[in-house]
Amino acid sequence: MENLQLNHEPVAKAQMLIRRPVAEVFEAFADPAVTSQFWFTKGSGKLEVGKKVRWDWEMYGVSSQVDVKAMEPNRRILVEWSSPESKPTTVEWRFDPRTDDTTFVTITNTGFRGSGDQVVDQAIDSMGGFSLVLAGLKALLEHNVALNLVADHAPEALVKH
Repeated sequence: MENLQLNHEPVAKAQMLIRRPVAEVFEAFADPAVTSQFWFTKGSGKLEVGKKVRWDWEMYGVSSQVDVKAMEPNRRILVEWSSPESKPTTVEWRFDPRTDDTTFVTITNTGFRGSGDQVVDQAIDSMGGFSLVLAGLKALLEHNVALNLVADHAPEALVKH
């Protein structure tokens, strides 16, 4: 392990088939009224190109500033996001509509910074987090069930009210 080297920058990638039409799946990420049912607890507005919004995870007492760089309706969302204690990274959602009215969603997070160990840790955490987000979205859109995955993932970190 002492000679471990990275030849490529780590990239976090999560993907999932959602059995709903692409417009519905895309809107679930663009509209905080839907997103807050499976990911963050509050968003300051809908995603629009050139707009900066804030996403809050009130149960953890944290937020993220989101700068919307590109949107292609029902195809792609590209943002830079950061928290007060981290540098921005880039997150891209790709929505691949299927002929059977399902949607294959791929989320990629890049641009991690720090030492090699820190970058790898951030990529692994991101991949795990986005996998939970996609599972939560799948349960919500396919079965109308809110699994509370994000809050239940780290209950010891919940802010006491």
